Amino acid sequence: MYNRFLIIAGISGALSVALGAMGAHALKMVIIPELLQTYEKAVQYQVYHTFGLIAVALLMQNNSTKFLRWSGNLFIAGIVLFSGSLYFLSTRSLIGVEGMRWVGAITPFGGLSFITGWLFFSFSFFTKKS
Repeated sequence: MYNRFLIIAGISGALSVALGAMGAHALKMVIIPELLQTYEKAVQYQVYHTFGLIAVALLMQNNSTKFLRWSGNLFIAGIVLFSGSLYFLSTRSLIGVEGMRWVGAITPFGGLSFITGWLFFSFSFFTKKS
């Protein structure tokens, strides 16, 4: 399972660099500053949780607990739900989808996934025997 997390982390890392570059160069000229800040927040949280996913995968090599597995899965869910919804919301006018504001209701579920993922990460050390 840790290999799957490392593969996803590698893809997520590459995407976050590409999306960050797109925001810094291409989007800077075509979306309003508030939406650019939202977009940059999506990139920032994706990067943070990509590193979190790498940590989970590396720790799983020696001690694969259910809490670490849940943590990794929740980080992935958070990246998709939190960052994904913010990417969509900040660029929807560019892709011709002015409506669909309801997607903003998904963002907090991504945030909860991140929070729960970090808690499960911590719980994995409570169950680890010294």
